Amino acid sequence: MADEAFPIEVSQRGNVAIWTIDRPDRMNSLSRATLLALGKLTREALTNPSVRAIVLTASGEKAFCAGADLKERQGMSENDVRVQVELYRSELGPLDRSPKPVIAAINGVAFGGGLELALVCDLRVAAAHATLALPETTLGIIPGAGGTQRLPRVVGEARAKEMILLGRRLTAQEALAWGLVNRVTPAGTNLLDDTLAFIDPIANGAPVAQAAALEAIDRAGDTSLELGLELEKVSYDKVLVSEDRREALAAFAEKRKPAFKGR
Repeated sequence: MADEAFPIEVSQRGNVAIWTIDRPDRMNSLSRATLLALGKLTREALTNPSVRAIVLTASGEKAFCAGADLKERQGMSENDVRVQVELYRSELGPLDRSPKPVIAAINGVAFGGGLELALVCDLRVAAAHATLALPETTLGIIPGAGGTQRLPRVVGEARAKEMILLGRRLTAQEALAWGLVNRVTPAGTNLLDDTLAFIDPIANGAPVAQAAALEAIDRAGDTSLELGLELEKVSYDKVLVSEDRREALAAFAEKRKPAFKGR
């Protein structure tokens, strides 16, 4: 059981680090301590060679994350809130830029900052009963942790505006149809087990190639196609000289499964 000072349970299965937000009594909302813990864990994972992927989930079946911890914010001044919002950038930024794939296993509602946290991840798997929304405008504010920027990049501008301006809630199946999640775990199936099975090609894949691919894809959103293609060449050169690439060629010739080392 995690505590409020560090409200995240940490475990590892094979090459996959599993971080579980453990604040079920607060709907796994994002307190200051939660944000700082995520930042600390990310920085450690990036230098840990035993970790090839990260799965972020939460305890219970009700909530992945209901957003900001409103009880914590009750005693905050406007400037305190500004500082808190800045933590989303400083502590979730390393997760967003992680060269190791990050996957959200959404075990329940993902509202506001909770959905924004899921949007930081590279892939999203949702439980069949999950609900996703950015309801901030209905509360007189806007998504302030990257939602207005990341959501349009995932679902397109028109659908992002629909979700944000109407405060529309999506079921897991609707989110799948919109491309907001990559997979919906069938009802009655364990979400974490299903997620780990889904990302097995990542956990046992070529880390150098995966990092280079993420780098090239992430750059594409901020530049023209022409420049993006040039940047892709730079990322490709990184895999061209890797031991993993040579191992893949040898394994293909020898008709066996490659043993990638991340070098």
